[in-house]
Amino acid sequence: MTTLAYIPSPTISQFELGPFTIHIYALTMLLGIVVCVWMLTVRWQRYGGTFDQVLDTTLVAVPCGIVGARLYHVVTTPERFFGPNGDFVEIFRIWNGGLGIWGAILCGALGAWAWCHHKRYPMALMADAIAPGLLVAQAIGRLGNWFNQELYGKPTTLPWGLKLNNQGTAIGSSEQCYDGATCPTGTLFHPTFLYEMIWNLIGAALIIWIGHKTINRLKAGSLFALYVMWYTAGRTWIEMLRIDFSHQILGLRVNVWVSIIVFILGVVAFIIIQRVGTSTQVLANKLESITMQERDQQEESQHA
Repeated sequence: MTTLAYIPSPTISQFELGPFTIHIYALTMLLGIVVCVWMLTVRWQRYGGTFDQVLDTTLVAVPCGIVGARLYHVVTTPERFFGPNGDFVEIFRIWNGGLGIWGAILCGALGAWAWCHHKRYPMALMADAIAPGLLVAQAIGRLGNWFNQELYGKPTTLPWGLKLNNQGTAIGSSEQCYDGATCPTGTLFHPTFLYEMIWNLIGAALIIWIGHKTINRLKAGSLFALYVMWYTAGRTWIEMLRIDFSHQILGLRVNVWVSIIVFILGVVAFIIIQRVGTSTQVLANKLESITMQERDQQEESQHA
C-alpha cells in the first residue's frame, strides 16, 4: 500500500565546511540559544535591566546547562558510556545527541542563580523573563532530532507520520519498530519532535499572554513555575509515545516519572510563590536601582 502523505526525513545530519564538520544538531542548539537570549533581553529590559546583564548571566548559565544536560544523559543511560559495550569518549561527542533537558534546566538555573546572587539581580525576575524563551529554544532544538532521525515515536498510519530513510549520515537511518524488529518498508512513525515543537511554541505564547494580562496579580517567579508545569505536562504524554531505549520504573520510562515529579514540584512552587513571593513591580524597581548603580560605576571608571 502506497503512503500518500508523510513527513520526510533529511538525508544529512552534518556537512563539511572546509576542514570542519558542521553538525546540524549543534546549529539548532546554537540558534535556540541565540533566540532565547534575544527574547530574554527584550523582556529583561522592560523590567529595567540591560543587555550586558543578560550576556554576563548567559555566559555563566549556558555552559552550566550544557554540562548538566550531558551529565543527566550519562547518568540515565550509563551503558552507552561505561561497561564492556560502552565508549567513554562518547561522553564528549554531544553532537551525536544525548542532552537531557532536566539536567540543563537544573544546572543552568544554578549557574544563573549564583551569578544573579553575586550581582544582586532579582532571580525571580530573571526566571520569568526567560520562561517563554526557553520554550522557543527547546522547540528549535527539536529540529536537531529531526535531522539526526532520533527520538521518534511508535509506528503510525497518520498522514503526518515521519518517514525515515537509509541514506546519508543521519543517525537513525535504519528503520526499527518499537519491538526492535525491522519494520516493513514505508513504515511511518509519530514525529514526536514535531509534537514537542508545537506544544512548546503554544506554551511560549500562553506564558507571554498570561504575563501581559496578570502582571499586577501574579508574584515574580510565577511565569517560570507555569513554564515548568506546561513543559512537563506535554513531555509526559510525548515521552510515552517514544520508542528509543530508556530505563523503566514500574512500567514507565524514567523521563515520564521525572516529568510527573517536576510537574508536581512546579504546582507546589506556584502556590508557594503566590503566598510568600514578592511582586514583580517591587523587584523591577530594585533592578532599575541596580542598573543605575552599575551605570554610575561604569561612568566613574571611564573618567578615572
